[in-house]
Amino acid sequence: MIDLHFTPTPNAQKVSIALEEVELPYRLIGYDIFEGDQHTAEFGRINPNHKLPAIVDHDPAFGGGPHAVFESGAILQYIAEKTGRLLPRDPRQRSVAIQWLTWQVAGLGPMGGQAAHFVRYAPVTLDYAVERYTKEVGRLMEVLERRLGQAEYLAGDEYSIADIAIWPGRAAAGTMSIDLQAQYPNIYRWFAQIAQRPGVIRGRTAERAIPEKYLQKKAALTEAQRSNMFGETMLGAVRL
Repeated sequence: MIDLHFTPTPNAQKVSIALEEVELPYRLIGYDIFEGDQHTAEFGRINPNHKLPAIVDHDPAFGGGPHAVFESGAILQYIAEKTGRLLPRDPRQRSVAIQWLTWQVAGLGPMGGQAAHFVRYAPVTLDYAVERYTKEVGRLMEVLERRLGQAEYLAGDEYSIADIAIWPGRAAAGTMSIDLQAQYPNIYRWFAQIAQRPGVIRGRTAERAIPEKYLQKKAALTEAQRSNMFGETMLGAVRL
């Protein structure tokens, strides 16, 4: 059994989708990140960076006691290696899949997160920041568009954790007024194709298994919620 420490974000959906795709049993543990649930000392023993998602595998393939994994890219690799699925066996294609996974966690993911932050959550509008990050997201989307004009999936002809890493964020493209169908036809083809996979459908809706309080969206943040999300250092925020 795997415990998935979860909040309904694209990063966490990567993991629920991967777990559904490989049909590993798991339990969702919900967190309200606006209220600072992630800042407990207990969770810090699972993820010292106090960010979600994280997993605890109670039956690791290498034996021994429970094994914690944090960072979404590392979690996806762990799931793939544990099951022998979602990574190509061919070494060349496998290398390509890892490269695109790394591209997402080092580039598209954080740049998209910064763009969404300054568009949606910044207490004042900072034109430079909005322009800087939205332009970079646009550049990265063009990179993705070109790749998906060359291949069916990121690693080539085989669906992999590289696709899973990127897909949930494209589901949230409306946050930055991105019309996939009109602006990025290759991405739209890929996105629509993956959206029909049963494991993706189950993984994206897995959050229904946790209480409603963990699913609430915040249109505006209080100062305490803003501090829990963005303002405090992790060490300073830890609650015993």
